[in-house]
Amino acid sequence: MRLSTPSLNSRLRPVFLIRIIGALLLVLLAGCSSVQTGYRNAPTLLYWWLDSYVDFTDAQDPPVRAGLAALHSWHRQQELPAYAEQLSRMQQLAGGNVTPELVCTFVQQVRGHLQRLAGQSANGLARLVPTLEDEQLRLMAQKFEKNNQQWREEWLDGTPAELLERRLERTVDRYEDFYGRLSDAQLALLRQRLAASSFDARQSWAERLRRQQDMLRVFQEHRGAERAAHVKAEMLALMQRTLDTPEPASRARTERLLQEGCETLAALHNSVSATQRRHLIERLRRYETDFRTLAAEQ
Repeated sequence: MRLSTPSLNSRLRPVFLIRIIGALLLVLLAGCSSVQTGYRNAPTLLYWWLDSYVDFTDAQDPPVRAGLAALHSWHRQQELPAYAEQLSRMQQLAGGNVTPELVCTFVQQVRGHLQRLAGQSANGLARLVPTLEDEQLRLMAQKFEKNNQQWREEWLDGTPAELLERRLERTVDRYEDFYGRLSDAQLALLRQRLAASSFDARQSWAERLRRQQDMLRVFQEHRGAERAAHVKAEMLALMQRTLDTPEPASRARTERLLQEGCETLAALHNSVSATQRRHLIERLRRYETDFRTLAAEQ
């Protein structure tokens, strides 16, 4: 709405479209100190975050809120039970060694959840896009530019050694959240894996810009559109291009990076101590309990 909006915690910062289509819900889970609190408040948090990009009009406000509430209800009923089952299987496997292939199996399952989330989100997006105004699209472009400046500072600005240290710090934070404190040998393993990775921030930058321009173009083309079925199909296509880039070279790089990630996680997991394994299993169990509790709520 067109009034001052509270800024969200920096832990909720997104890479844009995947949050718009509902993967925001997953990010909120990881970003909040309490999974249950964050998830229950997801529709409101998502509304304010989206409002910071397009500044909803009074007319847009009710349907956007209703759409987010419907998406949240669907996700709670249909997806959270599946998350809980997946976490249960992960606990059973966490006590032993794993292969990169097994890790990638779980990665593919997560990608399947994102695809379903994207498809479900198309309804609300298709209702919103035809109502967007020129000024709202200009605001969105400006927000992209502001976020891009920050992205460049984090991922492109600095010496190779500095950029490697930033990547290592983020990676260690993620893994220690699940395993507890990593050993010097495990830190060395991650450093070596990251240094040898095929990740290229310049290519990620180019793909980021492609996605943003694709979104702005599609939104502009369907402002004022009246054929609801056509608009929904276009939103679904846009989401698909965001989740899976249509450019073969970029898609191949993504798949290679995912494979490298699976290999790194398998290598790290197979190096952990009994204490670290117990830490992981307990963390997974807590998430499973949270998801089952939330899924049972009406």
